[in-house]
Amino acid sequence: MRLTCPYCGERDHQEFTYRGDASARRPSLDSQSIDEHNAYVFDRANPDGIHHELWNHTSGCRTHVVVARNTVTHEIISCDPVGPFAKVMK
Repeated sequence: MRLTCPYCGERDHQEFTYRGDASARRPSLDSQSIDEHNAYVFDRANPDGIHHELWNHTSGCRTHVVVARNTVTHEIISCDPVGPFAKVMK
């Protein structure tokens, strides 16, 4: 599988580290609900089809990218930068 870093170009996925589900939403910091926090940490969907994942280019520029990937075919749909420079890239 090959991922395209917005800064370094196309690279083998072994240069990247999977950081988790990019669609998970953290509860607000002032939330007192244990169930909300447990769901954020432990509950994940395992969908067939397009899924958004957070990857870090650990063996390259160390930027984070959101990868839209088809979980059935492993086809990479897009790789979008995350963070303060993401606005500059678009």
